[in-house]
Amino acid sequence: MEGGRRAHITVISWACTTLCLVSYTAAFSHGASLSACTDMMPRHLRVQRHGPSNNYVTVHTNMSFYFPGDKVPVTVRSTWDFMGFLLQARKVSNDEIAGTFVFIPPGSKLLTCFEDGDTVTHSDKSLKRNLSFVWKAPDQPIGDIKFFISVVQSYFVYWAKIESAIVAQRGQN
Repeated sequence: MEGGRRAHITVISWACTTLCLVSYTAAFSHGASLSACTDMMPRHLRVQRHGPSNNYVTVHTNMSFYFPGDKVPVTVRSTWDFMGFLLQARKVSNDEIAGTFVFIPPGSKLLTCFEDGDTVTHSDKSLKRNLSFVWKAPDQPIGDIKFFISVVQSYFVYWAKIESAIVAQRGQN
C-alpha cells in the first residue's frame, strides 16, 4: 500500500509540474509580459543571456533625424531565425519609453507599457527574420531617441537591448 501511494503522489507531482511548465511556456509564446517593459528582459526559465552586441540582429532606420509628430520607419534584420522580440523607442536623455508604433508586421502585437502602443512584441512563436515597423514621434519635443530590441532565439537563448544609432530630434520650438 505504501509503495502504491508513493507512486500515485509521484505521478500527481509530475503531472502538476508538466502542466505548470506547459502553461508557463504557452504564456510567452504569445508575447512578452508587462514585467519586461522596464528592463526588456524575458522572464523564461533558465534563459541564457548574450550581450547586446552581436552580429546576428540589427535594428535601424533610414532617418538620422526626425521632427515631432514624424513617422519613422524601423527595420529589424537578422541572419538567424528568432521566435520572440520586444521593441521600444527610448529617449537618450533618460531612457524613458517614447512614442507609439503605428504599423507592425504580421506575427506581432502592440503592448502598452506606459501608453497605448509604445511597445511591440511577438504574437506567436513563428520564426521571424526581417521585420518592418513604423514609429510615430510624440507631437511635443522629447529629444534624441534610440530604438531597442530584445530578441529571443529559442526558449533558452536571447539578446537584450540591442540598440540602433541615435535618431536626433530637429525642430525643438
